Amino acid sequence: MSSGTVSVKMDGAVAQIVFANPDEGFMDRAMEEAFLAAIGEVEATPAIRACVLSGGTPGVFIRHYDLKVLAPQAASMAARGMTFTMDRPVREGTIHQTLRQMEESQKIYIAALNGTAMGGGFETAIACDLRIVEEGAYEFGLPEINLGILPGAGGTQRLPQLVGLSRALRMTLTGDTLGPDDMVGTGLAISCVPDARAEALVLAHRMAAKPARAAAHIKRLIRLANAGSQDGHALERTLFCDLMVQQDAARLLAQGADGSRRITDDP
Repeated sequence: MSSGTVSVKMDGAVAQIVFANPDEGFMDRAMEEAFLAAIGEVEATPAIRACVLSGGTPGVFIRHYDLKVLAPQAASMAARGMTFTMDRPVREGTIHQTLRQMEESQKIYIAALNGTAMGGGFETAIACDLRIVEEGAYEFGLPEINLGILPGAGGTQRLPQLVGLSRALRMTLTGDTLGPDDMVGTGLAISCVPDARAEALVLAHRMAAKPARAAAHIKRLIRLANAGSQDGHALERTLFCDLMVQQDAARLLAQGADGSRRITDDP
């Protein structure tokens, strides 16, 4: 299956999902929908035991969510006078459903970070069970605060589980990004190699050869031991939308959308 932005390839017990948005590797609505469909295809194939996610745009896993999509969305929400509180929590969107399905799946998902992954791209990676990073001048992290918003696809909930409270606060409150070696040093990635996709496929085939029921139970138990609260995810979605209607976000997102600033620039 291929959508133009997401493709799926199956090889025995291992599947590959490759992201390749021609628009500089950004995530957008079409990629969200195609990603959900790709996960659905993998989950519906009993023979598949493990899946490797990687980027198809040179130097990019998923760059981050496209600001040309977020900026007009924020402006429209603000113009309509929308307000957000936990009296009416924001429901799951497409990307939230997709990442939750990966976490809850009995299959193993490995992110082969063969390029930059920030914002929604990084959130996709940390929703996977394991991460392998590729050597290179790549950036990884959650710099949303530089746009006056917060990570809205589970980043605030999943990152502390992986790196601890203090490091997660530092990363998200400064917007600082990590390099490949930092990813291994913080425990976010299990290795840094010349070819992340090749290394991830070797690992995926090895894990896929293990007894299926035992692997599924192990994943479930370890995920349970490190689980975040669904209430926390709902609060994150709601507060993300609250920030989207603020003046800071409107200004900074518009600047990012017109190319006058980068997501990693200090506001």
